[in-house]
Amino acid sequence: MKKITKAVFPVAGLGSRFLPATKATAKEMLPVVDKPLIQYAVEEAVAAGITDMVFITGRHKRAIEDHFDKAYELEATLEAAGKTELLRIVQEVVPKHVNCIYIRQAQPLGLGHAVLCAKPVVQDEPFAVLLADDLIDGEPPIVKQMVEVFGRHQCSILGVQDVPRAHTGQYGIVSCSNLEQNIEKVHGIVEKPKPEVAPSTLAVVGRYILTPRIFHHLENVQPGAGGEIQLTDGIAALMLEEQLLAYRFNGIRYDCGSKLGYLQAQVALGLKHKELRADFAEYLKTVV
Repeated sequence: MKKITKAVFPVAGLGSRFLPATKATAKEMLPVVDKPLIQYAVEEAVAAGITDMVFITGRHKRAIEDHFDKAYELEATLEAAGKTELLRIVQEVVPKHVNCIYIRQAQPLGLGHAVLCAKPVVQDEPFAVLLADDLIDGEPPIVKQMVEVFGRHQCSILGVQDVPRAHTGQYGIVSCSNLEQNIEKVHGIVEKPKPEVAPSTLAVVGRYILTPRIFHHLENVQPGAGGEIQLTDGIAALMLEEQLLAYRFNGIRYDCGSKLGYLQAQVALGLKHKELRADFAEYLKTVV
């Protein structure tokens, strides 16, 4: 029985949909209430028992490394001021048993290429992939749900949810048949099909567990437009030789790669925040 101990976070994207906010700041560092998007993703991985966080970074992404690094000056200042609760929050950004590993993606050659960059660290182990843009609020956390499914089936798993047919052109869409409750056996996957030809409305949304065989296929898929290597193409090739499952996770997804989804996440998580929810709910009544 193989266990998932590594998670890959492709964070090299430019975040152009949030310009000018992302001109000098990594989009993954945009805050939702009081934590950046990337921290929500890392906490989700930690909750699943994952100990090695592999960040595939690019230029102007140093803020991510700094966020997960030890902040000696800040900690010393907080300790001297007796601000013990704030000190605890800063020190617990990364639990002591967790390792953070950074790999530079020199060129923006697509999500598949970003995942392939993790091969020297992941090697021959199964691993998770989390896209921080997709903030998914679930209990238990989504990757933990998927790790449990992997424990039983020992194969690659895609996190999926139904989307409006009009939106299929924004996602990888799977065709599948039911295997058991909330689990589908995938027969095909196509990237961003037009609504009239989409095989279903079941979309892959930013959570994956992949076997190491995916690296072989990502090394051999034909690059698409702009020389990009699509993760979907690698998964489609992997499916021809290994079982591939789709998991209908229990949770609510917020597409924080879009401005509307980002605002929706702010409201939803603000209403759940133990310090803010009562006052924030009262405020919302005055503006809605």
